[in-house]
Amino acid sequence: MNLKTKKQLLKLILISGLFFIQSISNAVPSTDLSGISLIPKPVSVIAASGNFKLTPKSTIFLSGQGVELKNIGNYLASKLTPATGFGMAVRIATANQSPGNIYLSINSGDAQLGDEGYQLTIKAGAINLIANKSAGLFNGIQTIRQLFSAKIESATHQAGPWQIPAGTIRDYPEYSYRGAMLDVARHFFQVKDVKRYIDLISAYKMNVLHLHLADDQGWRIEIKKWPKLTSIGGSSQVGGEKGGFYTQEQYSDIVKYAAERNVMIIPEIDMPGHTNACLASYPELNCDDKATELYSGTEVGFSTLCTGKEITYQFISDVFGELAAITPGPYLHIGGDESHVTKIEDYIPFVNRVQEIVRKLGKKVIGWDEIALTTLVPNSSVQYWAKAENALKGVKQGAKVIMSPAANSYLDMKYDSTTNLGLFWAGYVEVDKCYDWDPATLVPGVGKENILGIEAPLWTETISTMKQLEYMVFPRLLGLADLGWRAPAAGNWNEYKLRLGQHGGRLKAQGVEYYPSKLVPWVAQ
Repeated sequence: MNLKTKKQLLKLILISGLFFIQSISNAVPSTDLSGISLIPKPVSVIAASGNFKLTPKSTIFLSGQGVELKNIGNYLASKLTPATGFGMAVRIATANQSPGNIYLSINSGDAQLGDEGYQLTIKAGAINLIANKSAGLFNGIQTIRQLFSAKIESATHQAGPWQIPAGTIRDYPEYSYRGAMLDVARHFFQVKDVKRYIDLISAYKMNVLHLHLADDQGWRIEIKKWPKLTSIGGSSQVGGEKGGFYTQEQYSDIVKYAAERNVMIIPEIDMPGHTNACLASYPELNCDDKATELYSGTEVGFSTLCTGKEITYQFISDVFGELAAITPGPYLHIGGDESHVTKIEDYIPFVNRVQEIVRKLGKKVIGWDEIALTTLVPNSSVQYWAKAENALKGVKQGAKVIMSPAANSYLDMKYDSTTNLGLFWAGYVEVDKCYDWDPATLVPGVGKENILGIEAPLWTETISTMKQLEYMVFPRLLGLADLGWRAPAAGNWNEYKLRLGQHGGRLKAQGVEYYPSKLVPWVAQ
C-alpha cells in the first residue's frame, strides 16, 4: 500500500467515524437542557441534573376546572399520545403530586411573563408548566414538544425512551404580533389545508393568521347580502381552474380552531384595487354599470371599485358588517395596496371613509402601507411591505407598524434561481435573508415602540397545493418565528442555522415538504 492510498484510507476511516459519532449523538436523548435546539429561542434556559421520563402511567394534571385549561390539557395529550402510544389521561390535580406526571397551572402572579409567557420547570419527578393565561400554557406546550425527540411528532407509534433533561425555562415574546398571511384568493385552499397551516405555524408560537380573502382572481367568503360574490366571484382562480369559497359556518369553524391554538384570524378584503372578482359579480360596483369578465391571470393594479358611488360604501358596510360579526378578533384588514388605476384624489377620501366604516363596527383598521397616504383613524396599523416612507408616514400619525418587508419576509419569493415555484420581483429570499434582520432597525425612524410585530405573507400566484405551500414556507417561517419572539441581542445566523438544522427531522415527522437549504447543516434524525 503506497502513501497516497494510506492517506485516503485514513481519511475514509475518519469520515466514517464522524458519521458514526453523529448517528450515536442523534439516537441518544440530550442530557443537557441547554443543549436542545429550541425555536423560537427562549429567554432563559438553566440546566439541572437528572431527566424526566414519560411512561405509560404518566398523567396530565390541571390546577383548575376551566374550559380553556381543560382544552389545553387535551391538546397536549393529543400531541403526546400518537407517537408514545400512552393513553394520556387529563385530570384535575390533587394536593399530592405523584412522580412522572405533567402539571399545568394558570397563576397570574408573574407580571414579567405577560399574556403569552410561561415558566417550565423540569425535574426527575414531574414537569410543571405555569403561565398567567392559557396562551402562555399553549406556548409552553410547544416547547415541551420540542424538548422530546423529533419522533414525538409522528402520527404513528414510535420506540422510546421519552425523556427530557431537567432544568428551568423562562420565556416570553419580544413582539405580541407574530403572524403569517395566506392568500386564498389567487388559489383557493380548503378548510382542512388552512387548519393544517394553523397547526404548523402555532407549533412555532406564531399567533396570527391573516387570510387574504378577496382579489382580482377570486372572492372566498360568503356574504349573505351579496350572494353573487361567491356564486360568480368565487368560481375562478389563477390558471382558470375552479375556485371555491368558505361559507360563514366554515369560516367560523376556522376561527374557533385557530383560537384553540392561540392563533387570531384577521380577514382581509382588499380595496379599492384588487377587486375584479366583485366587479365581475355586481355591475353596479363599476362606474359604467357593466360587469367585468372574470380574471385568472396574475397581473395587478388594473381594477378599482367606483369610489364615487354610494352603493360602493353600502357594499363595503355590508361586507365588513358580516365579517365583523363572525370575527372575534379586534382587526379588519382593508388592503389598500397597488390601486394603480384609482386616482389619488379618489383613493384618499375612499380609504378615509372605509376606515370610518370599520371603526364604527368596533374594529381596528389594518392596511398595506399605502393607506398611510390618507388620514389614519386612531389605533390603526400600517403593514409595511414596500415603501419605507409610507411606514414613516404611518408612525407620524400615531399608527403601529406591522413589519412585512418583501425582501425579507415574503415567502412566495424564490429561494434562488433554481427554485421552480414563486416569484422574484423582490429578489431571492434564502433562509438566512429571512432571519438575519432586525424589525426595530430596518427602517430608520421606525423603532420597537412603533412596531406591533412581524408578518410573513405567502401570495399564491404560483402555489396551488399544500405541498407547494409547505416547500415555500418551511423552513423560512421558523426563522421569522424566532425573529418575532426572541430578543434582538439573541439573534445570530451562525448560531441559528445550527438550531434550525436540528429541526429537519421534526418537520419530516410532521410530513412537511420543506426546502433543504444548503446553507443549513441538516442533521439526520
